[in-house]
Amino acid sequence: MGFIDSYKRLEKLCGDVMGCDRPVTAYIDEMKATPHGAYYVAGWGSDLEMLKRYRWIRNQIAHEPGCTEANMCGAGDAAWIDQFYGRIMDQTDPLALYEKEMKRQRAEQAQRSRPESVRPAEKKPPQEPRKRESIEKAPRRKWGTVVLAFLLFAVIFLASFAGLIALFART
Repeated sequence: MGFIDSYKRLEKLCGDVMGCDRPVTAYIDEMKATPHGAYYVAGWGSDLEMLKRYRWIRNQIAHEPGCTEANMCGAGDAAWIDQFYGRIMDQTDPLALYEKEMKRQRAEQAQRSRPESVRPAEKKPPQEPRKRESIEKAPRRKWGTVVLAFLLFAVIFLASFAGLIALFART
């Protein structure tokens, strides 16, 4: 399939998903308006830039004299659009992944806010830290534990040492 045909197909799908008359632009605008999308979805920024680039190429071909697929598009351009179309269909596109992550976080927050007695017994698989903050704070917690243990040991040692000195001072 050629670039324009692939773009038209993507445009129709985005129109169905976004429910508007400027479908790819609406998808781009939604990505721009989504807070911290790049933080939660890998590849967010590159997908946004590619969509903007392909919208520009489509507009050049449609409106500028002398602009054609042959002189505006590379070999992989139509393939990227087709692949992005497939991601929307599979709900693995940036906006769908962002929405899934927000639902997961809302459910997790709701679970945490419920009293322990109301929570169903469940086994959670071990998870790796998801956010950069968790990874950065973990070593600090470990060092804090080490420092606390060292201070506790020092207090016990000094108390014992003071007791021995008091014992020898009496004799």
